[in-house]
Amino acid sequence: MTKRLTEILPVYGVEHDAILSKKGDVTIAFKVDLPEIFTLSDQEYEAFHHGWIKAIKVLPKHSVMHKQDWFTEKRHDANFTGKDQSFLSRSSERFFNERPYLDHHCYIMLTIKPANRKVATSLFSSLLKSTIVPEETLQPKHYHDFLNHVGQFERILIDTGFMQLQRLKNNELIQLIENYLNLHTPNEDFVLRDIEFENKFQIGEYHLQLYTMADVENVPALCGSRINYDKYSTDRTKFSVGFASPVGQLLSCNHIYNQYIFIDDVQKTLQKLESKRLRLQSLSAYSRENAIAKEATDNFLNEAIGEQRLSVKAHFNLIVWTDDTEKLKELRNLCSSALTQMDATPKMETEGAPQIFWAGIPGNEADFPVNDCFDTFSSHASCFLNLETNYRSSISPVGIRMGDRLTGHPVNVDISDEPMEKGICTNRNKFILGPSGSGKSFFTNHMVRSYYEQGTHIVLVDVGHSYRGLCGAGERILFHIQ
Repeated sequence: MTKRLTEILPVYGVEHDAILSKKGDVTIAFKVDLPEIFTLSDQEYEAFHHGWIKAIKVLPKHSVMHKQDWFTEKRHDANFTGKDQSFLSRSSERFFNERPYLDHHCYIMLTIKPANRKVATSLFSSLLKSTIVPEETLQPKHYHDFLNHVGQFERILIDTGFMQLQRLKNNELIQLIENYLNLHTPNEDFVLRDIEFENKFQIGEYHLQLYTMADVENVPALCGSRINYDKYSTDRTKFSVGFASPVGQLLSCNHIYNQYIFIDDVQKTLQKLESKRLRLQSLSAYSRENAIAKEATDNFLNEAIGEQRLSVKAHFNLIVWTDDTEKLKELRNLCSSALTQMDATPKMETEGAPQIFWAGIPGNEADFPVNDCFDTFSSHASCFLNLETNYRSSISPVGIRMGDRLTGHPVNVDISDEPMEKGICTNRNKFILGPSGSGKSFFTNHMVRSYYEQGTHIVLVDVGHSYRGLCGAGERILFHIQ
């Protein structure tokens, strides 16, 4: 059966830099700048993780935090039209032209639900039915109270020093909704695409697969703020990346990583779990599984009350797509491997995929099926948030072209002025270490030429072969550039 999107779209309108759904849910969205991958230490991962826990605690009840990370395959577009391009510059552009890399955009959507809103399930989704806006949403006080909580959430995350948040305006919110429904990446020509759920999961020419972590049985038994990256680790030294990095920047395909955290009435949640514990206790004599479930519920309640942890519901899913049907098997292997690296059980969603995808529309988070969520604590759910992005080129006029560790994509790096402006260092000493033939002379020559053009003071110690015409190896030369 074919339906027009305008008839079933759950979004009622966009105004006052917020999204209003047809069921009265109000959503505010932010564009997020995350720290670059491979740049945080163990202590910084832990501090970042605690910042997320504090931020989630200030959100009001009946609210939803939806973090959506877009990872899209791009190719480097070389610039051959520069005015002062030398032979080496043109050769460098030709070498990096069409170099594939993974582009990343991150958004956070905060949604407040009306207090008397009916709980959404896979059977009662806005994809199938819509309702009238509740009276509570029409009250200005309801919106302004939510803005106060959002402001606290934003300030706590910015104060961590690891990320920046920028609130999206009306036009940007509309574009975000359109991009999700048509799988458009930023800066791409807009094309409307049909969405098909009946026979196969497809948007236009793209074939989609959905992998979920929606049950306690599928999520890892142990989680943390970081994991070891084996490629750069040794027996004595451990190199850290974020816990969710295997399904983020380290997954080299087109994908969206959705992270949902639902903050409901904690007291009602604990009362439901207490009732469940009593039922399991009465049935524990008939089944060992009931006895184990009763013990697990006991431990959850004891930890929630004894350690004052915030009880939430959570869901995490991975949407991957390709325009080549022959690559679907390869995508399945990539996603299964990435989830296995997190010690999660790969589960490809088929029956519930339409409702889960539909709830991922910005502004429709409150319509997420509750049967596809699991109970956990905010400290545990925060471990599954993607904390990193790809390397970014510096906008500083002083810089050196370097390669991304993962893909070799060229990025402009300022190793002189920008670190001092950010407080990373207080001087400009440089130390170049590498074996014979690794490019130390080329790097030094390029650095001197770049800083010479900006009038920077340069001191070279033990310059070796690079400037042997000016002095012997090991001598000290002071370049004072006016």
